[in-house]
Amino acid sequence: MERSSRALLGALWPLMIGHLLAMLLVILPFALLVALVEWQQQIRIGASLLVIGFGIFRLVNRRHPRALARIPPTQLGLWSFAVAIAHGAGLMLVPIYLGLCRAADLGRSREAPGALINADLGMAVLVSAVHTAAMIAAGGFLAWLVYRYLGLKFVSRSWFNLDAIWALSLILVGALSLSISLVSRH
Repeated sequence: MERSSRALLGALWPLMIGHLLAMLLVILPFALLVALVEWQQQIRIGASLLVIGFGIFRLVNRRHPRALARIPPTQLGLWSFAVAIAHGAGLMLVPIYLGLCRAADLGRSREAPGALINADLGMAVLVSAVHTAAMIAAGGFLAWLVYRYLGLKFVSRSWFNLDAIWALSLILVGALSLSISLVSRH
């Protein structure tokens, strides 16, 4: 990052935009599925199983593409978008998002479908924004700590791959969501 704290801070914006776009790309289509309210339980179970399956896939397939190792600052937002999609970050949020959007007694009025779609679209944006803010705050803070106190040599000498932890977190979130979905059956 040009050995500059200013460049490090400047990199956070494209990372944030890329990650937010990846979240919205995955979550917004699910916001449109609200018209199928009667299928919500099955969709939540399916999304949970998909997250678990993707976590197992990431655990088994540990190859990491080398091409993504050195990215020019001008392509950082695109890189953030691609990596967030590839790691399933938005996919991990789908079961949580669908659980937040549960609504009782929706079939009692004509306005319910429109109100539900509007509420869920807002919830999709909110879930994406909160996740992105938490990710950029935690990642930016850790990057700053490494840059400021440990130095860039620390990263090259002590690099470790977090893919297994990421895969296990996908499996954990999917399993937790699946158990909540199964317990809360109507």
